[in-house]
Amino acid sequence: MSASDTSLSKRLLSGVAIAVIALVIAACSDEKKEAASTTPAETATSADATTTASTAEAPAASTETKPAAGTEVAQASTPAAEVELPKSEGSVDVQKLMEPGPLPEMALGKADAPVTIVEYMSMTCPHCAAFHNNTFEAIKAKYIDTGKVRFIVREFPFDPRAAAAFMLARCAPEGQYFPMISMLFKQQRQWAAAENGRDALLQMSKLAGFTQESFEACLTNQKLLDDVNAVMQRGAKEFGVQSTPTFFVNGEHYSGDMSVDVMSALIDGKL
Repeated sequence: MSASDTSLSKRLLSGVAIAVIALVIAACSDEKKEAASTTPAETATSADATTTASTAEAPAASTETKPAAGTEVAQASTPAAEVELPKSEGSVDVQKLMEPGPLPEMALGKADAPVTIVEYMSMTCPHCAAFHNNTFEAIKAKYIDTGKVRFIVREFPFDPRAAAAFMLARCAPEGQYFPMISMLFKQQRQWAAAENGRDALLQMSKLAGFTQESFEACLTNQKLLDDVNAVMQRGAKEFGVQSTPTFFVNGEHYSGDMSVDVMSALIDGKL
């Protein structure tokens, strides 16, 4: 491995963990943030390219009280008519949204499902982790596995560790992208806030079948990093993604974490 390759891997996983988490919590809030004046692709020749989007000033933290994580599933029996739906932030051209991007689409569900959900997310975003840890599996069982929803995940990393996590998920064996994403979200605090993010991610990657060599090879793949950044840039420029998680439900734009009840109501309204 060359010195430049080693430097790329270290830059992806270095930094003060507490500062990274503080920045990401602001960046992935449910409030809109101003679009960054520069985009990841413009600086993608450096491993620090993924920090570009997070340099835009983040808004004040939302004062909205969110339900405790453990209450979301318990509320799943709430009648749809009583669920307060989030306000749509507009819509995008579905045909354009579904055009091929720089990376193969990571999707679950039937290609001809009546509802298509595209999620832009960041691996170090606590709100994204909350959605995938508390809501996603119930939605998968109720709608994706039954042929009603096609669910697509797209990368929108706000910092180098998020980019590294996405790269490792992309380098995982075929069919293991979603399991890798799930594992990393469940253990988010262990690696995203670790003083040595590289070692923390290496240990988790080994559980997924990586070796030291395959781990290093993945994180020194400049083209893969550039492509991850390009997915983010396209989401920001073409579809107005400004925060994570952002969902497009049949083209309708919604931002922020959602409970099982809320997402179920949105889906039911499209069926």
